Amino acid sequence: MIHKAGDLSPEQKMALERLVGRAISDQDNISIRVLQPSPALPEEKRTEILKNLKSYFSGVDAQRQPVSRDEADEIINEALRSARPGYQPEN
Repeated sequence: MIHKAGDLSPEQKMALERLVGRAISDQDNISIRVLQPSPALPEEKRTEILKNLKSYFSGVDAQRQPVSRDEADEIINEALRSARPGYQPEN
């Protein structure tokens, strides 16, 4: 559910400002979501998953064509720009 900040009581608004660490404008919309923590995986399962990931990425690396460091950086930057159009790499 979304609330307009202007509809909140002063106490509610103050509590939210403390949580988010900034002032909230009356024009802001507020949405709060409570998430249950994920259950922890047993250590054996975590180890198995890690082993499988390492195996998978070793296979991917074995099929990869060698490229220079600059080419690799450009490939990564292109992928980031496609996912985040405003992305600019740090220089």
